[in-house]
Amino acid sequence: QVQLVESGGGLVQAGDSLRLSCVASGRTFSRNAMGWFRQVPGKGRRFVAAITWNGGTSYSEDTGKGRFTISRDNAKNTVHLQIDNLTPEDTAVYYCAGSTLGAASPEESDYDYWGQGTQVTVSS
Repeated sequence: QVQLVESGGGLVQAGDSLRLSCVASGRTFSRNAMGWFRQVPGKGRRFVAAITWNGGTSYSEDTGKGRFTISRDNAKNTVHLQIDNLTPEDTAVYYCAGSTLGAASPEESDYDYWGQGTQVTVSS
């Protein structure tokens, strides 16, 4: 059984930084892309960032240039999302996703495995 477990969310203040982590088990993603999406109440999941197996990255244009950094550790089957200079607009549930493909796709449909999500709440 494949599981993706996110951690690192919480309640922070505007301007703070957070590092979200996602550990995968039951399957290695060392040759596949992984990504992060986020969702606010009443709306669908939206792409944040993705990374190929060898470190190629893709970022949403909506998230503010340079504030998000995705990275991965294939030996630990882990992907991270660093978020700097958080704003209240970043408040959302953040989901980790694993793909069977190699490309760092922004499309939700290209990801087959999903975590349960971690809540990030940013106060002003």
